[in-house]
Amino acid sequence: MIRPRFPKDALVLAALGGAYFVAGKLGLKLAFVHASATAVWPCTGIALAAFLTLGYRVWPAILTGAFLVNLTTAGSVATSIGIATGNTLEGVVGCYLVSRFASGQHAFARALDILKFAFLAGMVSTTVSATIGVTSLALGGFADWAAYGTIWSTWWLGDAVGAVVVTPFLILWKQNPRLNWTRKQAIELVFLFSGLFSTAWMVFGGRFHSAVKDYPLEYLCIPFLGWAAFRFGRRKAATAICLLAAIAAWGTLHGFGPFARESQNTSMLLLQSFVGLMAVLSLVFASEITERKRAEEYVRQLAVTDPLTGVANYRRLLDSLDSEIKRYGRTGRSFAVLVLDLDGLKKINDTYGHLVGSEALCRLANILRIHCREVDTAGRYGGDEFVLVLPETEITAARRVADRISERLKNDGDEPPVSVSIGIAVYPQDGRTIDDLFSAADRVLYQAKGPSARKLQLPK
Repeated sequence: MIRPRFPKDALVLAALGGAYFVAGKLGLKLAFVHASATAVWPCTGIALAAFLTLGYRVWPAILTGAFLVNLTTAGSVATSIGIATGNTLEGVVGCYLVSRFASGQHAFARALDILKFAFLAGMVSTTVSATIGVTSLALGGFADWAAYGTIWSTWWLGDAVGAVVVTPFLILWKQNPRLNWTRKQAIELVFLFSGLFSTAWMVFGGRFHSAVKDYPLEYLCIPFLGWAAFRFGRRKAATAICLLAAIAAWGTLHGFGPFARESQNTSMLLLQSFVGLMAVLSLVFASEITERKRAEEYVRQLAVTDPLTGVANYRRLLDSLDSEIKRYGRTGRSFAVLVLDLDGLKKINDTYGHLVGSEALCRLANILRIHCREVDTAGRYGGDEFVLVLPETEITAARRVADRISERLKNDGDEPPVSVSIGIAVYPQDGRTIDDLFSAADRVLYQAKGPSARKLQLPK
């Protein structure tokens, strides 16, 4: 059972270790206070995303990648092992804390969990790597104890920002890699990212006059982050943050933008503080907007859905019928209406209880929902009566649908066995108003159930 997975797992671990190594070497090119300490360290985000999505089994890849990064940079084998151990433990601790207290890889679904993630993964777990790493360098004689605080703060901030910027980007795209954009959304995204790129390039690309370069013009980028969060949610917000971080880092390193100082390390620390804060706030805003839209959709569904059976309610049925009548006026294509009455529901309630009676209603509703076309509208009319609206359907096809529903309910295998009586009406042959259609279908249903049947009455 394990052997077939080994080649795939080995390939994943090798790719992860390679990605960690490449990202680490790029990050250490921006190390100014010490060769092994940088304010830009995306490896923390890569490691944490791997632990959260793939599990703790990825630790050998993280340990190996971190060891090779440090071994080929500065220090000795011993210090490289110490730093690699700290980097790996940082990911393990971060994964445990986020999984235990912030919903794991689903931490970016709720604002509260995002704030917990920022604190636990961005501020707490990153102290592990910074402390073990700087201590290893100092004990090995590769760092001055007097500079311990400066190196530690740079190391910690780089890891912290890497966690809050890179981890959400990787996890959110892994959870939903598809690009289901409409043409309108694609055009809007082009304008959004073009505007963000242009603004970031003006702010951090040296396009402003030197007299105003120290002004807080970085906040001109915030509207685009809010646009991404409000219109497109967390995934696009995380992507926008990564784009902004890349442009801002390039400009700051070249002495451009409001964060540029004489000390490049100070410049990068100021920039990373801004980027980390914007990342957390953008994700929180995006999650709140997503939650609000989800709540609005839930309320909308409640307004048009029968709470017991999950099919359309009376209000939605009338809207569907009205739409089909208007469609006939445009296309001239008929539609059919099926009125279904569950036989003997009162007897089921009296014999087996109302819970079983409700389950019988749900059995019929499930058949209507599962075995009908997507364009059809199935709804509960009231009590034991259901309605099925069949667009562009004539009487012959409607009868086949009625027979199929009746047969599947009869043979669904559940107890007690139930049956359904069905009346059919076709627009406009059997009526040109909703009342006339229901009356025509009711007459057929009345004949099928016999003289003792109760006639369907349209609610006032």
